[in-house]
Amino acid sequence: MTIADRIIVNGAVLTMDSCMPNAEAIAIADDRILAVGSNLEIEALAGPETDRIDANGATVLPGFIESHMHLFIGGAELGNLHLDNCADPDRMRGLIRDYAASRPDLPLVVCQSPDYGVFGDTLPRVLLDIILPDRPLALVGHDHHTVWANTAALDAAGILNGMETDPGHEVVMGPDGLATGALYEPQAYEPVMCLGGQERMMLGLNTGRDPDPAPTDAEREEDLAHLKRGLDHCAAQGITSIVNMDGNVYTLELLEELRSRGELNVRVRVPFHFVPDMEVGELETARLMNKRWNDDWLSCGFVKFFMDGVIDSGTAFMTNDYPGRPGHRSTGRFTAERFADLATRVDALGLQIAVHAIGDAAIARTLDGIAAARAANGSEIRHRIEHLELVAPEDFDRLAELGVTASIQPAHAPGCAGLPLEPTLTNIGRDRWKDAFAWQRLAGSGALIALASDWPVADVSVMVGLHAAVTREAWVADVPDHRFKLEAALAGYTIGGAKAEQTEAKKGSLREGKLADIVILDGDITGIPSSDIGGMRIRTTICGGAVTYHGTG
Repeated sequence: MTIADRIIVNGAVLTMDSCMPNAEAIAIADDRILAVGSNLEIEALAGPETDRIDANGATVLPGFIESHMHLFIGGAELGNLHLDNCADPDRMRGLIRDYAASRPDLPLVVCQSPDYGVFGDTLPRVLLDIILPDRPLALVGHDHHTVWANTAALDAAGILNGMETDPGHEVVMGPDGLATGALYEPQAYEPVMCLGGQERMMLGLNTGRDPDPAPTDAEREEDLAHLKRGLDHCAAQGITSIVNMDGNVYTLELLEELRSRGELNVRVRVPFHFVPDMEVGELETARLMNKRWNDDWLSCGFVKFFMDGVIDSGTAFMTNDYPGRPGHRSTGRFTAERFADLATRVDALGLQIAVHAIGDAAIARTLDGIAAARAANGSEIRHRIEHLELVAPEDFDRLAELGVTASIQPAHAPGCAGLPLEPTLTNIGRDRWKDAFAWQRLAGSGALIALASDWPVADVSVMVGLHAAVTREAWVADVPDHRFKLEAALAGYTIGGAKAEQTEAKKGSLREGKLADIVILDGDITGIPSSDIGGMRIRTTICGGAVTYHGTG
């Protein structure tokens, strides 16, 4: 009989395994689950050296799978000033000035997540000049698709007088011939962000390519520290697996170095990010990344695309004009023909496709490309669409028909997790609210559902995400209630995430032989009001049989 290295007893175990949904205890040997069962059954597998964890009646779950996030960026931004959707210019001025004064050597003062409406009718550059006139200042929107900069930052970046960008990216110009300070999408804001030395963390998102020139040893250590900070932060949220949604070879090389130091405490998948200015031949990098990194801890396995931007800034690709903006629908970053060709090539390589698509036109174009790939190759790879915030009525059923996973971020819905309703609802248009953030229509279509945060766009806390998923209120009486039941929400962060990864044979549920990725909460999640879920804490995180986080409270 195999003796367990560690056992967890007296738990309210939710296995996410339909064959045995509930249990009391779990035994672990090496990095695998040895057994799941009653306290008596599991105690029988313990020996004198077995570590024993008493869950004291708390919920025990499969380790959370964070299905959509940006690890490198999130880890780095933990050190920036977080404005938490501040909508008061006076309060924001005080926060920024205090932060800047405490960090006099920063070449660029970077702040996260002001309210989108904080500028009102004032040009962003003008308001930010009042707040901080003598140092470069950048405010990053919560969705990371818009940056607002002051004159000092625009001038230092060389874009005060404008800059040509590809469609879908824009340095917004004012009537005075100068940039207003609003910078839409990566090509527009990258010159400003480079001022603060944050360009390396953004490369996997902005260009999909590696740093050139290569980082110095000191810069590399700084980047390793950002990633390690992000990994530790995720482990403290009960996260045992991350699907990163930006990527390049450099990111995986850094993670490999952390593994060699014994510091990789969360499993990570990193894509090859294919951007519109790349040539088809650059897909070879994706093939090589997948060949080099393809194990339980570090893997590639997919190619990421951005089809559009976001609703709040008007860069999401829509079928109809934005309300109050005749003729403006934004644009798809890939033409229909090019995306269908790329999707077919990626699918033929045996790699998954993951596409950021928020507007209904972007989603339709993505589904068309996936349909073309399936028709050409006859494959059954589970491709995925990220966000799906406004879906055309005829496209809900196509998701299930094409085997597409719907990757949803509960905290993104207007009114959830502190997000304001505006400008999102106005930009969607009253007649389309029924098709927006339509979680239950997506689930009802039969599509696979994975839930995530999109950190650092939203709080990476799974408890915050679960709270948003189960408590979301309808905006008005004639818009359906799209909240998830608790069991479905938990599945979205566990077995649903594993299915989205195509790794459900190894993780996502608690069953003998699966990877020992486990999270213990600080109470029984099924025994508290749904309104209290956001305040629950993580007691212990176990990844690969090793304790990666243990709370002190």
